[in-house]
Parts: sequence; structure tokens; C-alpha cells
Amino acid sequence: MPMQLTPARAALAGAFLFLGAAAFAGSIVTAAGELRIPKKEITATARFYEYRLGNVLLEVLALRAPDGTIRVAFNTCQVCYSSGRGYYTQKGDVLVCNNCGNRFKASQVELIKGGCNPVPITRDLRTEDADSIFIPKALFEEAKPLFLNWKKK
Repeated sequence: MPMQLTPARAALAGAFLFLGAAAFAGSIVTAAGELRIPKKEITATARFYEYRLGNVLLEVLALRAPDGTIRVAFNTCQVCYSSGRGYYTQKGDVLVCNNCGNRFKASQVELIKGGCNPVPITRDLRTEDADSIFIPKALFEEAKPLFLNWKKK
């Protein structure tokens, strides 16, 4: 049975078409096209937030480090991104690159730049309030080339 297009669904679909971004389970996109990450959701286990920009799916990971700070990065490898398998899964307290198998301490997310590790989204690239972290649409537009082949092989 086809889904009926209610006025609420039509408005929601129109908003996503206007923004060029779509929210997925657990992802919240603001009216300005920012990804909003509620801080209360973040634990030591990485949580992944999808963001669609046109026909490209991007993903951000967020986790709480042992010192209590929240670390944020794009879930793609700075070296292996073009392979289609350059993204991470968490195994205990490490993130593992699905392309080369490099093991990266989860507590080092956002602190290390370059090499086979997640692309950092440092504090100067995002905004925060007491409850949420906001990642601007412009940053997703910059990162889009890293995701053109993402999870496609």
C-alpha cells in the first residue's frame, strides 16, 4: 500500500528539498541546514549521524572521551576515503578503518590530523550551546568530495 502524502509530510519533504539536506534516524537538521547533535546522546560509544547533501551521503561520528569532552569527526579516513571503504567501526575503545584495518584510539578522535584516522571537526569549525553541537552546512559542502565514493564498494 503506498504511503499517503499528508500536509505534514508534504511540508517536511519541501523543507528537505529546500535545504538540500535530509535527516536520518538520530540526525537532526536545523532550518539553516546545520546538523544538530544533542550532547545528552553522546557516550563513550561512537554515535553516527548521517547528513545528505544532494545525492551524497556524509556521516559524522561523535563520542565522549575519557576526560568528558565530546569529540567530533567526519566518519571517513583521511587516507583511505577514495577506496569506498575508508570509514570506521568501533571495536571496544578503538575505531577500525574498514579499508586498511588501521586501529585508532577512540579517545584520539578530533585530536589527530592527517594519516589514517577520522577527519576532525574541531571546535573552531562548529558551534555549541549548553545542549547541542551544531555543524554548519558549509562544512559539509567542503567535505563532500571525501564522501563521493563512500561505502560504495
